[in-house]
Amino acid sequence: MTRLNKIKKIRIHHEGTHILIISAALLLLINAALYWGLECKIPFYVVSVISLILYLLMVNFFRCPIRLFNDNTEKIVVAPADGKIVVIEEVDEHEYFHDRRLMISIFMSVTNVHANWYPVDGTIKHVDHHNGRFMKAWLPKASTENERSMVVIETPEGHTVMARQIAGAIARRIVTYATKGEECYIDEHMGFIKFGSRVDVYLPVGTEVCVKMGQATTGNQTVIAKLK
Repeated sequence: MTRLNKIKKIRIHHEGTHILIISAALLLLINAALYWGLECKIPFYVVSVISLILYLLMVNFFRCPIRLFNDNTEKIVVAPADGKIVVIEEVDEHEYFHDRRLMISIFMSVTNVHANWYPVDGTIKHVDHHNGRFMKAWLPKASTENERSMVVIETPEGHTVMARQIAGAIARRIVTYATKGEECYIDEHMGFIKFGSRVDVYLPVGTEVCVKMGQATTGNQTVIAKLK
């Protein structure tokens, strides 16, 4: 299977399909009951407008734009998520590397695309999930205390990179598609986080940083770093 054939070309992410179908049926049922059950139609009009707004917000949340990184991916690290850069610093990583790493964190609000992409090309060396708390995702402790999943990737050049999906105060479900031993590529979906959170990327110390604090990122498009 070629790289392009593996890309899931979908407009609404499959993680939202069942939720959108069930929500549409429920909202239609409520609005139908109001329309046929009340002589005064004002409550129906109010609820129908609110229902439409809520449903459009849900559709917006589960949108999944088709994106291709149309450039050389060698030693390139792309943003794994839409959002805003909230951390760029060297930290001691204790769950996998047990050494010092450069961490770049992207916070995702509820209005961002919530599909996550692989930040680098390579081979998946480790996948793990940790249960935890649901503190606000932008807090420093969220990286190690919140519900989270990690994906460790070895690049063709021999660098080891980790992407960590982190749940937040609202986000309660992390989906990770990575499987140990598989090859992965920029342009492919790594997973999905429902209802706002963040993704941390851990890189070798000395990696060239290509973003700055507060900068907006576009998943699978924004180059956040270059490996040496």
